[in-house]
Amino acid sequence: MLGNFSYHNATKLYFGAEALQYLNDELPKYGKNVQLVYGGGSIKKNGIYDSIVKILNENEKTIIEDGGVMPNPTADKLREGARLAKTNNVDFILAVGGGSCCDYAKAVSVSAYCNDDPWEKYYIRFEDPDCKIIPVGCVLTMAGTGSEMNAGSVITNHEQKLKIGHVFGSEVMPKFSILNPEFTYSLPKYQMTAGIYDIFNHICEQYFSGEDDNTSDYIAEGLMKSLIKSSLTAVKDPENYEARSNIMWTATWALNTLISRGKKTDWMVHMIGQAVGAYTDATHGMTLAAVSLPYYRFVMPYGKKKFIRFAHNVWNINTEGMSEQAAAEAGLEAMEKWMRELGLVMRISDLGVDEDMIEGISDATILLDGGYKKLLREDVINILRESM
Repeated sequence: MLGNFSYHNATKLYFGAEALQYLNDELPKYGKNVQLVYGGGSIKKNGIYDSIVKILNENEKTIIEDGGVMPNPTADKLREGARLAKTNNVDFILAVGGGSCCDYAKAVSVSAYCNDDPWEKYYIRFEDPDCKIIPVGCVLTMAGTGSEMNAGSVITNHEQKLKIGHVFGSEVMPKFSILNPEFTYSLPKYQMTAGIYDIFNHICEQYFSGEDDNTSDYIAEGLMKSLIKSSLTAVKDPENYEARSNIMWTATWALNTLISRGKKTDWMVHMIGQAVGAYTDATHGMTLAAVSLPYYRFVMPYGKKKFIRFAHNVWNINTEGMSEQAAAEAGLEAMEKWMRELGLVMRISDLGVDEDMIEGISDATILLDGGYKKLLREDVINILRESM
């Protein structure tokens, strides 16, 4: 393990089929007015909404409804939610849904009492909150983003064609999150597999960096192996509790900062994928899937040892006797086979990208330097073209 680091996680988790009952333990800690955040209404069809409203009523909470959070929450929706929170003197925000609802709730929590436009302050200037922050809790219904146990929040601005994430401090992290794997059963396959790949790529973004031997990479490999096994079970049997519980737990640990300790991290697949999403509004996990292999094949020569390790330790490939190039490529070939078995989108053209968008998407891509090679603008253009 290289360097110095600290690790602290402020979120309390309740996990399992009976987890929702613990909402009764948490709600008394907060004030009367609760902003109930949810998406397009699926929780009203599957009964989760009624169960939560019943618990809120039993705890004598006043409910301020904030539905309609879209899969890629927008700056306009954020401003709307912030006004709603401030006008109603909201004491607590309860997000019920997937990562988009959790991301949105965190953004609202730091925006309700913000004197500046929240998009400009947090997503353009990347400033820290200097105002009152409303506490947040999450009831998770989709596994993928890890937003239930981190301080990240991704917001899209369609007018500016930008999709940007801000990682806030621990004070913005959910105070608690409730994770019942059964709540993920009703997800359509497309959303489930997109979430699975989002999890996998979160791990890859932290794994494919650095050359030293460190514990974080061993943890990452174990998480990837668990996810690969459980994902193949879940696509065939979506209500397999063991598989869905493993996927949900892996999602949380993939992005609660644990496996990034003592490491540099990459995040360029996310930067490119988010730029694609800003132009297409496509499902986040699918944008990542569509650009991943061209990106990793581009950077592989600069981090070949890690890609060989990936082939051997994650995919159980016997690389003895192979050339370094063949051994490194074998892991990516195994990854591609798994992705296709899940039914992931493998081309950005299938998400609505055309040639006329390529340069704009490249311009919207934030270039980071934590991976094996810092990209130039023309590198991003070439990767996008390879992804078509």
